[in-house]
Amino acid sequence: MLLKEFCAENMERVPAAIDAGAKRIELCDNLACGGTSPSVGVVRAASRLCREHGVTLMAMVRPRGGDFAYSAGELRMMDDDIVSHACSGVDGVVFGCARDGRLDVDATEHLLSTVRSYAGASLEVTFHMAFDEISPDEQLGAIDWLAEHGVTRILTHGGPAATSIGENLPRLRAYVERAAGRIGILPGGGVTWENCEELARALGVSEVHGTRVVRL
Repeated sequence: MLLKEFCAENMERVPAAIDAGAKRIELCDNLACGGTSPSVGVVRAASRLCREHGVTLMAMVRPRGGDFAYSAGELRMMDDDIVSHACSGVDGVVFGCARDGRLDVDATEHLLSTVRSYAGASLEVTFHMAFDEISPDEQLGAIDWLAEHGVTRILTHGGPAATSIGENLPRLRAYVERAAGRIGILPGGGVTWENCEELARALGVSEVHGTRVVRL
């Protein structure tokens, strides 16, 4: 059965999304800039609701909009968000680090170390659409590195945001093939309740992501 991850900017639409069939929630703030870390209060409320309904909750770890090249100070903020989210009962965290068209290995390793220190293997990690900022010739190698370092899944549109997800199917298939059996590929960006089943079949994936992935 296809798992539908609903991207929620706050708690307002989460109950309706769960009623409509979402089995995982990605909770963030400020979707207009691609999402930032949600507040402690919102995360705790979402955690209680999701637990009551057997729904998985992922929470964004991102201190600002803009690029995904973070300073040492910003990484410390992200450490604090990871710890806060873990203490608030989430099932996983969502972050991504890229610099100069490459996976930022040092920053990603730092954040993964924080995850392991505070939650061990119990906390899932989604590497978000920062992946799409990595140069295409670097992406397959990035999939290998993320898989080897215990990341659960990669959220990706398969190409620039201005492209339709249908245009990106060949690239997404390449990701799925490279990731097979090691790390999940989670298609997002233009995935809706109307096209999600067809896209999942075309790609051979079991999960999809979006703000319109369930009919509200």
